[in-house]
Amino acid sequence: MERVICLGIGYLFGIFQTAYIYGKLNGIDIREYGSGNAGTTNALRVLGKKAGLTVFLGDVAKTVLAVLAVRFLFGRRYGEILPLLGLYAGTGVILGHNFPIQLGFKGGKGIACTAGLAVTLGPIVTIVEAGTFLLSVILSRYVSVGSILVVIEMVVLLVVLGENGYYGMSQGQRMEFYLISVVLACMAIYRHRGNIRRLISGTESKVFQKKSE
Repeated sequence: MERVICLGIGYLFGIFQTAYIYGKLNGIDIREYGSGNAGTTNALRVLGKKAGLTVFLGDVAKTVLAVLAVRFLFGRRYGEILPLLGLYAGTGVILGHNFPIQLGFKGGKGIACTAGLAVTLGPIVTIVEAGTFLLSVILSRYVSVGSILVVIEMVVLLVVLGENGYYGMSQGQRMEFYLISVVLACMAIYRHRGNIRRLISGTESKVFQKKSE
């Protein structure tokens, strides 16, 4: 039951749609412009750098706050599985962000929320994930490439760290922990299926792209 509660808490935080709210404050529905995605990258392209940064920080913050809320509520009673419950909360945030009930289940792709989740999983995950994302985007100039790489890398990191005692928990709980991370990675990749098709066809939009390109 505590897992369901954590998912629910996360979902309530997740439906706070930073990109949609920012767009409305500027007189638009962000989902009707650019890629149609209510997330950081589309906000950046449609509304500019300030919007992109604001949306990113907002989506990171709502994930961190959801995990902190779960830690506060369950820390004393379920301290031994707190990393697992935090992951459930983060999953709820991503589900709420991607499929917000109040917006007809049309939201974002959950990558900024995943960044917030990485922050809650410890400094090693945060640093490695941030480094991989920045390096891959700088080299490829595709945000989608960085996004796909970091969700796959997160699975690997959690398994490596988990099997080396970083998160504690029993073997069965760790397996559950890893399985959820795989589900999140698969969902993120599925949400990027359009980007993958455009990458293959060579039509995906780049960042840092000059107008003459």
